[in-house]
Amino acid sequence: MASERGIRVGNVPIGGGAPVVVQSMTLTPTRDVPATTAQIAALASAGCEVVRCAVPKIEDAEALRTIVRLSPIPVIADIHFNASLALRAIDAGIAAVRINPGNIGGPDKVAQVVEAAKRAGIPMRIGANSGSLPKHLHELAQRDQADALVAAALEEVELLERLDYRDFKISVKSTHVPTMIRAYRLLAERVPYPLHLGVTEAGTELTGSIKSSIGIGSLLADNIGDTIRVSLTADPVKEVGVCWEILKALGLRERGPVMIACPSCGRDNVGVENLALEVEERLRDYPQAFEVAVMGCAVNGPGEAGDADFGIAGGRDVGFIYAHGRVLKKIESEQLVDQLFREIDGWIAEGMRRPKRLKMAKPAALAMAEASQIPLD
Repeated sequence: MASERGIRVGNVPIGGGAPVVVQSMTLTPTRDVPATTAQIAALASAGCEVVRCAVPKIEDAEALRTIVRLSPIPVIADIHFNASLALRAIDAGIAAVRINPGNIGGPDKVAQVVEAAKRAGIPMRIGANSGSLPKHLHELAQRDQADALVAAALEEVELLERLDYRDFKISVKSTHVPTMIRAYRLLAERVPYPLHLGVTEAGTELTGSIKSSIGIGSLLADNIGDTIRVSLTADPVKEVGVCWEILKALGLRERGPVMIACPSCGRDNVGVENLALEVEERLRDYPQAFEVAVMGCAVNGPGEAGDADFGIAGGRDVGFIYAHGRVLKKIESEQLVDQLFREIDGWIAEGMRRPKRLKMAKPAALAMAEASQIPLD
């Protein structure tokens, strides 16, 4: 995306114009190899592209050799406080290492890790979190935490540059969304390196998803950020799902279908929530990228569903199926969803060709009135 410089985490390019990369972190004890590799497999299936594993003990570092060999995606070792664990992890074959130069044991220890990373040809992630700023920046943080985060990150950058090492990405995470947004904007103006976006300790599935979507989404919309993690107090597979919804909502990446649905109102006589949930669940089985609209009534169907590849508008007895902006057929309500997916499957089988669309010349209400005269299919 925005960063001039790029790195490679295993076979995954980050920064330098590459697509925004989705990552997450395992919750299992890394030393439990079967549990960790099973969770990595689940994350990869959900669309995770690089994965981070915590390495608090020697047993975790030793387990990485097997995990790296079995993992379908690049593995990053997350190291704090102990440079020797970083050296062990690098020796185990990890694709990247995440360290905090401020707590790893001083410049000499950082230099040891950098030299090992150079020999192995792997990148690092460095950066600051609002909860672990160095003591000499606490006074600045009380005045402006975003400035303190950026100052901490720049100190780490300067240290690595003095060591002639530039193969890294940076993060400046905060639990406070406006602080996080401002810190990344300030940092993006100062460095050419790839940026890893995230709201740290964002919360449970609902609140964490909202905070992360606002923080990460705002920055991506400004062309800032190269890799993202949504940090949730939840199954990490859910983190990956939210990441992809952010990227799809901004039009940055495609992965599977996108569904739009009306919020319902007093005109809803079909139960649009249940209808939308049924369609959404069935769409999970499709890897192809296309858009489906679900409307609760026939009033706005032609207009609001017009940009979707397919759409349905429910009714008490009959509903309508739309395809590429036009009314396709009128169907008894209980058959709407099955018929919708028959149309989708047929379209996919024929190569997903999208016809040229004509600009709608008629008001939606008139188009709907004409559609209502279509005989039942």
